[in-house]
Amino acid sequence: MKLTIREYDIASEASLVLLNGRDCEVLGIDEGDRVIVTGDGQTVAVVSVSRTLVQEGEILATPRLLVRCGASSGSVVDVTASHAPESVRHIRGKMDGERLTGQMISKIVDDVVGGHLSQMEISAWLTALHINGMDLDETAAYAKAMASTGTVLSFGDRRVFDFHSFGGLPGNKITPVVVSIVTAAGLTIPKLSSRAISSACGTADFVEMFCRVDLDSDEVRRVTESVGGVFSWTGATDLGPAGDLFIKVQRPLGIDPRPQMLASIMSKKVAAGATDLVMDIPLGTESKVRSVEEARSYTRDLMDLGERLGIRVECAVTYAEQPLGQAVGPILEARECMQVLEGRGPSDVAEKACICAGMILEMAGTVDGHGEARRILGSGEALESFRRIVGAQGGDPDTTSEDMVPGMYSEDIASPRSGFVRRISNKAVVAVAKAAGAPSDKGAGVMVRKKQGSKVSEGDVLLTVYADSEAKLRHAMCVADSLEPITAEGMVMGHIGHRDRKN
Repeated sequence: MKLTIREYDIASEASLVLLNGRDCEVLGIDEGDRVIVTGDGQTVAVVSVSRTLVQEGEILATPRLLVRCGASSGSVVDVTASHAPESVRHIRGKMDGERLTGQMISKIVDDVVGGHLSQMEISAWLTALHINGMDLDETAAYAKAMASTGTVLSFGDRRVFDFHSFGGLPGNKITPVVVSIVTAAGLTIPKLSSRAISSACGTADFVEMFCRVDLDSDEVRRVTESVGGVFSWTGATDLGPAGDLFIKVQRPLGIDPRPQMLASIMSKKVAAGATDLVMDIPLGTESKVRSVEEARSYTRDLMDLGERLGIRVECAVTYAEQPLGQAVGPILEARECMQVLEGRGPSDVAEKACICAGMILEMAGTVDGHGEARRILGSGEALESFRRIVGAQGGDPDTTSEDMVPGMYSEDIASPRSGFVRRISNKAVVAVAKAAGAPSDKGAGVMVRKKQGSKVSEGDVLLTVYADSEAKLRHAMCVADSLEPITAEGMVMGHIGHRDRKN
């Protein structure tokens, strides 16, 4: 059938078209079926049906699909019915608990990237992984398939190091410090980081306070070869793009299947050319990993998965019962990160960064990696390395922590009683920071003024909330009042005397 194709502006990675219901009857298709659209090129699209939004004889297509089929808005294309791709059968197999071959898994990934699967079919795939899982051979094949959907970097014979945190810990701002220490030691570490998904700040969200993070693959390679390391946002590159497509579907489902998470992480490492990887696994009651047994299980899987992918993996299981450092939010975390590099930041941030960087140094052959990492940080060599990377990415290498100014609206939350800080809720801290506007409002966030075990007097400041607007500050204060992110109590919970004793 010949139809006039017109563009409609909708942000979607999937190949979607809108057809008039009467044209669908002629083609013998219905909602959710597929058609082949042929212009100067050819692509497969998923159909939505309307009798009012699109006229007979027309087909509405996304800008992405117009490019794929080689057509321009207003031109005529040929539209024919198409059967469901083979990958749908493989998805049904995983739903039934079947083990898939590498070829089957590659077909699913290729069809997701190609836009040939509907959101419902991708959701079914992720749900099948959530329920039935994958063995490590399947997961390794999945990681390779995702990596192969984009550019795979190569740095010749050089060993390429990487660092990754599972997430789930607010204020975990150590990545730029780790990269700066490692590059100061003469090693290669092209670090690709994500933006916040459910948190108040991802690494890329605060690193862009210093310099560009939207580097493409060629820029990542060039900067790394020039200064040894890079701070780049994964979303700007075409390194393992399939993982980002799956995340968009996972988010509304509220699931994070273990094989999906592991394959997505490792696909980025394969794509970045990593040969050695240190994984930070934050362990806490409100973290993604909540028990020692679960942490050990992840470390075994990651190390075994690394062997299958040709990457040496070592893991650090780290404390995550309270935010790392004090700052949560883009500008606040950027300032605290710089303070650590300048030699005057919180000791817990510096110590964790040196432990993780030290593990990388020992993988490279240093005898006392932790000690060497502390020396590099304390000597100012890490700060100089940081400045070189920032300059190479278009930032001002002379930027200091004093240049990082948070939101102009702020308010303190005081302790209602004297005693000790008994508990800090990571989830509540994140909720308050997000209510204040983080991470989209760069000046928004919170400063945790008292950590667990700290002695407090009535009226002492527990938390300071920052916002870029007064309205968001008020909203954040209401959230803080309802969630109580920091709990302070006296040492004595009650007094029972002789008169209270029962016979």
